[in-house]
Amino acid sequence: MYNTLITSLDNGIFTITINRPDKLNALNQEVLRELGMAIDEVYQNKDIRSVILTGAGPKSFVAGADISEFVGANINEGKALAKKGQDLFFKIENAPKPFVACVNGFALGGGCELAMSCHFRIASENARFGQPEVNLGIIPGYGGTQRLTQLIGKGRALELLMSAAMIDAATALQYGLVNYVVPQSELLSKAITILELINSKAPIAVAGCITAANAVFDETLNGFQIEETVFGNCFGTSDMKEGTTAFLEKRKPLFKGE
Repeated sequence: MYNTLITSLDNGIFTITINRPDKLNALNQEVLRELGMAIDEVYQNKDIRSVILTGAGPKSFVAGADISEFVGANINEGKALAKKGQDLFFKIENAPKPFVACVNGFALGGGCELAMSCHFRIASENARFGQPEVNLGIIPGYGGTQRLTQLIGKGRALELLMSAAMIDAATALQYGLVNYVVPQSELLSKAITILELINSKAPIAVAGCITAANAVFDETLNGFQIEETVFGNCFGTSDMKEGTTAFLEKRKPLFKGE
C-alpha cells in the first residue's frame, strides 16, 4: 500500500515505520504524503486504539527533511512547505488516539519535529535529538520552535535552536523531552507495554485527555472550560456508566468506546 512506510496492526496498536533506511528515513514529499494517508487511517479505523511511530533500521528515527527539495524555493514556496508540514503534525498532535514516538537513533530537524508532535516519546540509548536548521540558513518550520519550547523551556530550547547542537538520549530525558530511555532492543516492547495499559482504558476519556491537555498551549482556548466540557460530555457515554458501575462492583470495566 505504501512505498515509504511499513504499517501493521496488532491488538489495537498500529505501528507506522518510516522505511527509507538508506536515506536515514529523511522526510521527502512522498513520505509526508503517505504519512498523511496513514494518519487518516488512524482517525477512521475503529480497530486502531493507539499508534507507535518509528523509523527503519538501527541508526535513525528520521534524520530530517530532504534538503534537496528546498533548493531553489522562493519565500512563498518556503511558507507553503512549512504549512504543509505543520498541518500534518497538527493532525498527529490532535489525534483522538495516542501517538508514541519510538526514537531509534537520529531525530534531527523535521525528525525531531515529528517526534515532538507525538503525545510522548521513548528513546533508545543511541538516540540523538537536534534542530540543526540554522546550519542551512533557516529555522525549524514544522512546529519545532514552538513544541521544543513547550517541552523543555525557553532557555534550553533557544540554546539548541541557535547553536544547532545535538543532545543525547540521557540529556533528552533530563530535559523532559522523552519519557524513558531504554536499550534499543527494548524500545518497541516498552511502548507496547504502555499502550496496552492505555488501551485498556475508556477510549473517549483517553481522547478527552488529549484534547484538554493540548488546550494548555492554545491561546485561543480556555483550557479549564475545555476540561469542564469534556468532563461533562463523558457523563453522556456508556463507558462512564460502565466504569463507575465496575468500580462499585469491584470488577474490571469492559469499555466499548461508546
